[in-house]
Amino acid sequence: MAESNGNANGGKRKVLITGGAGLIGGILIDRLGDRYELSSLDLREADGVESHVASLDDLEAMQPAFAGVHTVVHLAADRSAYAEWDSVLSNNLVGTYNVFEASRREGVKRVIFASSNHATGGNYLDEPWSLVGSGQFEKLEAGAYPLVDEDVMIRPDGFYGVSKAFGEAIGSYYNDYHELSSIHLRIGWVISTDDPSFSPFALSLWLSHADVAQIVRLCVDAPETLRYGIYYATSDNKWKIFDISRAKAELGFVPEDGSGDHFEEGPPPVRDR
Repeated sequence: MAESNGNANGGKRKVLITGGAGLIGGILIDRLGDRYELSSLDLREADGVESHVASLDDLEAMQPAFAGVHTVVHLAADRSAYAEWDSVLSNNLVGTYNVFEASRREGVKRVIFASSNHATGGNYLDEPWSLVGSGQFEKLEAGAYPLVDEDVMIRPDGFYGVSKAFGEAIGSYYNDYHELSSIHLRIGWVISTDDPSFSPFALSLWLSHADVAQIVRLCVDAPETLRYGIYYATSDNKWKIFDISRAKAELGFVPEDGSGDHFEEGPPPVRDR
């Protein structure tokens, strides 16, 4: 039997990217554009795909972008880890509700939500993870200290992190009560230059362009039996804080990249600040 919402008659699966004009959206369009029929929802048009221009806090304006879509990759948000409450409320909380609700109304099958390491970023305050973030590698043995996994309590380090925990919760609700599958990726740090060597924190959190495209592809293609999941998503970095073994075991994630020891302390690339 042909699958509805994007796979009828053997065609490419229809995938909507919210925030398609942003950094990760552009990476996905570049690397996955041949595999899926991609479209974008953003405040401006994205290069190379059908684009819907609307604000996420306007449900009626954005809903047409979801018609006929099989999977939504929800990236759009105020992406600052230190975003103020008013911006988080409209862009991240209301916007995320609107994405799930528009998906429900239009019969979307799955939402892949760009959650964040900041949903549990309070762990950066504690050893051994504070030593990783500050680059005190000499006090650690790689592979011999505990990692933060998906069973550790929610511990946001700002309103941004709170909004990501909210997205994971509302995804659970829409899965249980509206039959909308949701997969939540606690993304580390996707860097515009794809080079994490400007800080130890970046070395730990780096998710390379190749690896972000891979893990999103695995989520889009995951079987229908995967109804709900939360996964840390970084490259296979030496000095990691977060455990990516669940993504490897359940999604088949095989990172192509991983950072080592070398860093020269400096500011992030301009686009990533």
